[in-house]
Amino acid sequence: MSSPYYPPISAQRGVGMIEVLVTLFILAIGMLGVASLQFVGAFSNADALNRSNAVLVAQQMAEKLRANSYVSATASGPVVDNNYFDPDLYNFESLSCGSSAAPWQCFCRQIPASIPDCNTNTCTTAELAQFDSWQMSCAASKINPSVRLSLTCNDNNAADADACSVGSIHRIMLTWPVENWQNIDRKLNAVCNPNANAEPLDCVVLDVVL
Repeated sequence: MSSPYYPPISAQRGVGMIEVLVTLFILAIGMLGVASLQFVGAFSNADALNRSNAVLVAQQMAEKLRANSYVSATASGPVVDNNYFDPDLYNFESLSCGSSAAPWQCFCRQIPASIPDCNTNTCTTAELAQFDSWQMSCAASKINPSVRLSLTCNDNNAADADACSVGSIHRIMLTWPVENWQNIDRKLNAVCNPNANAEPLDCVVLDVVL
């Protein structure tokens, strides 16, 4: 005689194929959501890491400019050597690797022969500019090889011999390419993207007056 609380064994049925398929479908949707979150998290973390490192490099570059400044011969105030504004000194433009290694591995594991070693030797202001631009290029490219470092000046006196005269604004900029994801258009900063037809860039900008 069957129990009043349980159906007889002959009346029990297992899980049907429909139930299994519905369960698998629900699990698949959930896993897709988790995978999407993982992708978004990885994308956001990489972007945050690039930005954090760029901020640190910009701050370090500003400190080097202040530390290596000297009194201008034409005005009362501090300036830095004109070689700091030579674009060929940044991003290893004047160096040759001779291999397909990443820039940091090729140029930064040891000081290249053409770069003065201002850590152990006494350097002139021009040599300091060369050393600092190499060192900061290494710091910028260690996290992301695509980062570009530049130093420009909004010179307020083009008549004197200083490339960046006393009181002028020194602009330190680090840029790197960015990609859109999930078909969402990124609003580009005009400062980072002066050429609208070029690849989209993100950047960190620090303006400094010595």
